[in-house]
Amino acid sequence: MKDIKNTSSFRDSLATVQEDGQRNWIYPKKVKGFFFRWRTIVSWLLLGLLFAGPFLQVNGKPLMLLNFFERKFIIFGQVFWPQDTHILLFLLLIFFVFVILFTVVFGRVFCGWACPQTLFMEMVFRKIEYWVEGDANQQKKLNAKPWNREKILKKGFKMGLFTMVSLVIAHTVMAYLVGWERTLEMVSHSPTENWAGFIGLMTFTGIFLFVFSWFREQACTVVCPYGRLQGVLLDSNSINVSYDYVRGEPRGKLVKNSNEGNLKGDCVDCSLCVQVCPTGIDIRNGVQMDCVNCTACMDACDGVMEKINRPKGLIRYASENSIQHKNAKLITPRVMGYSTVLALLILAFVGLLVTRDDFSATVTRFRGMTYQERPDGQVSNLYEMTLINKTFDPKNIQIKPGNSRFKIEAKEGGNWRLSGQSKMEGRFFLVMEQENVKSINQEVELLLIQGGEVIDRIETNFMAPLPKNK
Repeated sequence: MKDIKNTSSFRDSLATVQEDGQRNWIYPKKVKGFFFRWRTIVSWLLLGLLFAGPFLQVNGKPLMLLNFFERKFIIFGQVFWPQDTHILLFLLLIFFVFVILFTVVFGRVFCGWACPQTLFMEMVFRKIEYWVEGDANQQKKLNAKPWNREKILKKGFKMGLFTMVSLVIAHTVMAYLVGWERTLEMVSHSPTENWAGFIGLMTFTGIFLFVFSWFREQACTVVCPYGRLQGVLLDSNSINVSYDYVRGEPRGKLVKNSNEGNLKGDCVDCSLCVQVCPTGIDIRNGVQMDCVNCTACMDACDGVMEKINRPKGLIRYASENSIQHKNAKLITPRVMGYSTVLALLILAFVGLLVTRDDFSATVTRFRGMTYQERPDGQVSNLYEMTLINKTFDPKNIQIKPGNSRFKIEAKEGGNWRLSGQSKMEGRFFLVMEQENVKSINQEVELLLIQGGEVIDRIETNFMAPLPKNK
């Protein structure tokens, strides 16, 4: 890139950290303009979808449920169990490759338009702050004041609103983890009836309150790894929020009735692009890790260009090649390579989803126990079973031993009914006459029967002492 006004020393430090290591608090000015209006519309649509997500259902199941506690995941109405881990891994691979492909082509546009951190910070918490404390200059003055009545009231009212919003977000997250019915049950009862749920909700609330009231943009610049990935994902054809240094340099203040204006670029060095930036960077220094592509600088610059009768787009979505060489090229060998990999992963995922078993069963001997000798000359083993119905239709399952020397004893008599998309855990005894025991540890085949047809065969083992006469 062409060497512009500032040196590259800005890359040696973060805009949010002062030279002495102290926090450089960012006070972005209010922004308005074409892109901000569209970002607002998109943000409210996404936030509405986010908060409605736990209540939306597909075929009677939540649209999205990420129940890590019970290892049950529902994605777009499809239930995935621990036995489907390999399918979920493909889904994660598809997501990561898509993010890589999207970044290679469009840079970090996801961060500015769809990232929950940006949506909540800029469209919810920042708006509350503007409403209570005023614009950037008013906030600076308020923070510089000693703690008087005005400051206590404004800060207290703001933090109260922040806490309420954080509580709403925490409950929404909990609803995605355990379902809205379980979340409603938790909040409608005393915390003493569910300490784990109460502590979880308070922890989530505290985290969100900390992030959006104090940590803020540092979540993007310090914690999030996505910005650092730009260094290896972006190239000269990637589209980013970029400053057109060819048109803008050399920058300088606009002086009326002066011939010097003809020798300068379009940038009037007003620094509004820096003042509205939520991460405090100067976009004129080029593509930076801190930039979240929020378009605030684009709107601010376009507003200035309108006032001085210059063309808009001095800061715009553009690639390095389009700025320097006036040559924009989206379809490159890298893009084609990533697209091919993404297509193959999607095909593999669809294939696994279509061919996965409709029913899954696991049977294991009860841990810590060997066998039980009975007074009537029989010996038994206790087993644990897990039955998973991955279809939407109920199933009646019967378990029978493949060898007639064995019989099953269970509360349900060896018959279990599973509703659609459900999981059942249970126990049963496998029993045989001790006089029929042939070896201490013998293999047993269990048949899973539905509608008179064998749908699965499970191999396990049966332990028993040899008869005394053998």
